Amino acid sequence: MYQALKPSRSEFVPIRGLSYHVRVWGQADAATPPLVLVHGWMDVSASWQFMVDALQSQRWIIAPDWRGFGRTRSDGPPPDSYWFPDYLADLDALLDHYAPGQPVDLVGHSMGGNVAMMYAGVRPQRIRRLVNLEGFGLPETRPTQAPERYAKWMDEIKALHRGEMDLKAYDSVEGVAQRLMKTNPRLPAGQAEWLAAHWAAPDAQGRWAVLGDPAHKVVSAHLYQVEEALAIYRRISAPVLSVTASDDSLGQWWKGQFSLAQYHERLQAVPQLHNAVVNDAGHMLHHDQPAALAGLIETFLT
Repeated sequence: MYQALKPSRSEFVPIRGLSYHVRVWGQADAATPPLVLVHGWMDVSASWQFMVDALQSQRWIIAPDWRGFGRTRSDGPPPDSYWFPDYLADLDALLDHYAPGQPVDLVGHSMGGNVAMMYAGVRPQRIRRLVNLEGFGLPETRPTQAPERYAKWMDEIKALHRGEMDLKAYDSVEGVAQRLMKTNPRLPAGQAEWLAAHWAAPDAQGRWAVLGDPAHKVVSAHLYQVEEALAIYRRISAPVLSVTASDDSLGQWWKGQFSLAQYHERLQAVPQLHNAVVNDAGHMLHHDQPAALAGLIETFLT
């Protein structure tokens, strides 16, 4: 099994009625801003371990489990759907806790990259430098899609309460590792076994359950607004590094509805933009090529 070179420690921070689990590496350093890593959908903060181990510099690194993922827990009953603006407010509160009044370096992957981009435009003074790892956003929508979207949202909430959207549980942690490698064939077995023990945990029946709330599978009731996103992108004052993988994730997911060319066109709204590509990597590029990615990020941040 993989052995972490830089073990993390866990902290729990009260944030907006949640006990937020935050993974921390290193110690606070007044001379260097904290490096904040935010994960993607159905992922956990431990997912950053391989990239953190590949970093050459010693940084104070903060990586939360988003609400409804990992070890972050609600003080009350869980919601039956999640709203994107909550991630912005959660991040805002976390930065107030760890770096009050201090700009941070922010790295976000996938959904976390989307959060990072939006947050950096809404709170530009809080971000020194930003790295977006395949945080593409979503295909353009039309107002005429709203009635069907609201209906789908209500139907999926009903399905959730009927137990029809539950996440699959596994007989063993090895089964979880196999699932991770099936999704990402580049993930080595040792890393998959290590990550599986953080990505899932035994339930009351002794089966290994993914540490993600199935309510995350419920579609958003709100349509994605491209013009709104672009208006926020234009307010980003920090230099932004957009990193994509050599595999075309958008082409695989959206089948022509949303392309890499359209994504790069949207990024032209960002005032200070840099682009990079990680070769021999898919969407989980921080798993596929952690050393190459760490080198790109460190060069950009310094």
